[in-house]
Amino acid sequence: MSSLSSTARLANPLMQWLDLALKTNEMLLSSGSVIRMRTERIAKAGLTPSAADLAEFQLMGHEKLAAASESGMAMVKQWHSSHFSLANKALQQWLQGTTAFFSMAGSVTPAQAAARGDAFVQTAARTANAASQLSGVAVRIAREGLKPIHAAATSNARRLAELQS
Repeated sequence: MSSLSSTARLANPLMQWLDLALKTNEMLLSSGSVIRMRTERIAKAGLTPSAADLAEFQLMGHEKLAAASESGMAMVKQWHSSHFSLANKALQQWLQGTTAFFSMAGSVTPAQAAARGDAFVQTAARTANAASQLSGVAVRIAREGLKPIHAAATSNARRLAELQS
Protein backbone atom coordinates (compact mmCIF):
# COMPACT_ATOMS: atom_id res chain seq x y z
CA MET A 1 0.00 0.00 0.00
CA SER A 2 1.40 3.40 -0.91
CA SER A 3 2.13 5.87 1.84
CA LEU A 4 -0.33 8.37 0.34
CA SER A 5 -3.26 5.97 0.47
CA SER A 6 -2.17 4.80 3.91
CA THR A 7 -1.99 8.40 5.13
CA ALA A 8 -5.38 9.24 3.61
CA ARG A 9 -6.89 6.09 5.11
CA LEU A 10 -5.58 6.95 8.56
CA ALA A 11 -7.01 10.49 8.38
CA ASN A 12 -10.48 9.00 8.97
CA PRO A 13 -11.01 8.15 12.68
CA LEU A 14 -13.06 5.05 11.86
CA MET A 15 -10.26 3.78 9.64
CA GLN A 16 -7.75 4.52 12.39
CA TRP A 17 -9.74 2.32 14.79
CA LEU A 18 -10.05 -0.39 12.11
CA ASP A 19 -6.29 -0.27 11.52
CA LEU A 20 -5.70 -0.55 15.28
CA ALA A 21 -8.09 -3.52 15.47
CA LEU A 22 -6.28 -5.28 12.61
CA LYS A 23 -2.87 -4.69 14.21
CA THR A 24 -4.23 -5.93 17.55
CA ASN A 25 -5.61 -9.05 15.87
CA GLU A 26 -2.26 -9.71 14.19
CA MET A 27 -0.48 -9.24 17.52
CA LEU A 28 -2.90 -11.59 19.29
CA LEU A 29 -2.46 -14.30 16.66
CA SER A 30 1.32 -13.98 16.86
CA SER A 31 1.20 -14.01 20.66
CA GLY A 32 -0.89 -17.17 20.61
CA SER A 33 1.62 -18.99 18.45
CA VAL A 34 4.55 -17.74 20.56
CA ILE A 35 2.82 -18.89 23.76
CA ARG A 36 2.15 -22.30 22.21
CA MET A 37 5.75 -22.74 21.00
CA ARG A 38 7.28 -21.57 24.26
CA THR A 39 4.92 -23.69 26.36
CA GLU A 40 5.88 -26.73 24.29
CA ARG A 41 9.54 -25.89 24.80
CA ILE A 42 9.08 -25.54 28.56
CA ALA A 43 7.21 -28.86 28.69
CA LYS A 44 9.91 -30.63 26.64
CA ALA A 45 12.68 -29.16 28.79
CA GLY A 46 11.11 -30.52 31.94
CA LEU A 47 13.25 -30.35 35.05
CA THR A 48 16.55 -30.31 33.13
CA PRO A 49 16.46 -27.44 30.65
CA SER A 50 19.43 -27.01 28.33
CA ALA A 51 21.49 -23.82 28.19
CA ALA A 52 19.57 -22.81 25.04
CA ASP A 53 16.28 -23.41 26.85
CA LEU A 54 17.39 -21.31 29.82
CA ALA A 55 18.49 -18.52 27.47
CA GLU A 56 15.10 -18.59 25.73
CA PHE A 57 13.23 -18.55 29.05
CA GLN A 58 15.27 -15.59 30.26
CA LEU A 59 14.70 -13.83 26.93
CA MET A 60 10.94 -14.17 27.47
CA GLY A 61 11.03 -12.06 30.62
CA HIS A 62 13.38 -9.43 29.20
CA GLU A 63 11.30 -9.05 26.04
CA LYS A 64 8.09 -8.58 27.98
CA LEU A 65 9.60 -5.94 30.24
CA ALA A 66 11.22 -4.12 27.31
CA ALA A 67 8.03 -4.13 25.22
CA ALA A 68 5.87 -3.00 28.15
CA SER A 69 8.30 -0.22 29.03
CA GLU A 70 8.62 0.96 25.43
CA SER A 71 4.84 0.80 25.02
CA GLY A 72 4.22 2.87 28.13
CA MET A 73 6.76 5.49 27.10
CA ALA A 74 5.33 5.71 23.57
CA MET A 75 1.81 6.22 24.93
CA VAL A 76 2.97 8.86 27.40
CA LYS A 77 4.82 10.76 24.67
CA GLN A 78 1.82 10.60 22.33
CA TRP A 79 -0.58 11.61 25.11
CA HIS A 80 1.67 14.46 26.15
CA SER A 81 1.93 15.95 22.65
CA SER A 82 -1.75 15.36 21.86
CA HIS A 83 -3.00 16.53 25.24
CA PHE A 84 -1.42 19.97 25.10
CA SER A 85 -2.49 20.56 21.53
CA LEU A 86 -6.07 19.47 22.17
CA ALA A 87 -6.29 21.22 25.55
CA ASN A 88 -5.14 24.47 23.98
CA LYS A 89 -7.70 24.12 21.19
CA ALA A 90 -10.48 23.27 23.66
CA LEU A 91 -9.63 26.28 25.83
CA GLN A 92 -9.66 28.58 22.80
CA GLN A 93 -13.02 27.20 21.68
CA TRP A 94 -14.48 27.53 25.16
CA LEU A 95 -13.37 31.16 25.43
CA GLN A 96 -14.73 31.97 21.98
CA GLY A 97 -18.01 30.23 22.78
CA THR A 98 -18.38 32.10 26.07
CA THR A 99 -17.63 35.40 24.39
CA ALA A 100 -20.10 34.67 21.58
CA PHE A 101 -22.80 33.63 24.08
CA PHE A 102 -22.48 36.78 26.18
CA SER A 103 -22.33 38.90 23.04
CA MET A 104 -25.55 37.26 21.83
CA ALA A 105 -27.17 37.68 25.27
CA GLY A 106 -26.32 41.39 25.22
CA SER A 107 -28.01 41.99 21.88
CA VAL A 108 -30.35 44.98 21.74
CA THR A 109 -32.07 44.53 18.37
CA PRO A 110 -33.41 41.40 16.67
CA ALA A 111 -30.96 41.89 13.78
CA GLN A 112 -28.07 42.13 16.23
CA ALA A 113 -29.31 39.01 18.07
CA ALA A 114 -29.57 37.10 14.77
CA ALA A 115 -26.05 38.06 13.70
CA ARG A 116 -24.58 37.28 17.10
CA GLY A 117 -26.61 34.06 17.32
CA ASP A 118 -25.09 32.97 14.02
CA ALA A 119 -21.61 33.66 15.40
CA PHE A 120 -22.48 31.63 18.51
CA VAL A 121 -23.71 28.68 16.39
CA GLN A 122 -20.51 28.76 14.32
CA THR A 123 -18.42 28.78 17.49
CA ALA A 124 -20.44 25.86 18.88
CA ALA A 125 -19.84 23.92 15.65
CA ARG A 126 -16.08 24.51 15.92
CA THR A 127 -16.21 23.37 19.56
CA ALA A 128 -18.01 20.16 18.53
CA ASN A 129 -15.40 19.61 15.82
CA ALA A 130 -12.59 20.00 18.37
CA ALA A 131 -14.33 17.54 20.69
CA SER A 132 -14.67 15.02 17.85
CA GLN A 133 -10.88 14.96 17.60
CA LEU A 134 -10.70 13.16 20.94
CA SER A 135 -11.33 9.84 19.20
CA GLY A 136 -8.38 10.43 16.90
CA VAL A 137 -6.16 11.29 19.86
CA ALA A 138 -7.21 8.14 21.71
CA VAL A 139 -6.53 5.87 18.75
CA ARG A 140 -3.12 7.45 18.15
CA ILE A 141 -2.19 6.86 21.80
CA ALA A 142 -3.36 3.24 21.60
CA ARG A 143 -1.58 2.68 18.26
CA GLU A 144 1.70 4.04 19.65
CA GLY A 145 1.34 1.79 22.69
CA LEU A 146 0.65 -1.26 20.54
CA LYS A 147 3.64 -0.80 18.20
CA PRO A 148 6.37 -2.24 20.46
CA ILE A 149 4.20 -5.10 21.67
CA HIS A 150 3.12 -5.92 18.10
CA ALA A 151 6.73 -5.79 16.90
CA ALA A 152 7.92 -8.12 19.66
CA ALA A 153 5.09 -10.62 19.20
CA THR A 154 5.34 -10.82 15.41
CA SER A 155 9.16 -11.04 15.38
CA ASN A 156 9.08 -13.75 18.07
CA ALA A 157 6.49 -15.71 16.11
CA ARG A 158 8.70 -15.60 12.99
CA ARG A 159 11.91 -16.43 14.92
CA LEU A 160 10.40 -19.31 16.87
CA ALA A 161 8.71 -20.73 13.75
CA GLU A 162 12.11 -20.77 12.04
CA LEU A 163 13.67 -22.54 15.05
CA GLN A 164 11.00 -25.23 14.90
CA SER A 165 11.55 -25.83 11.18
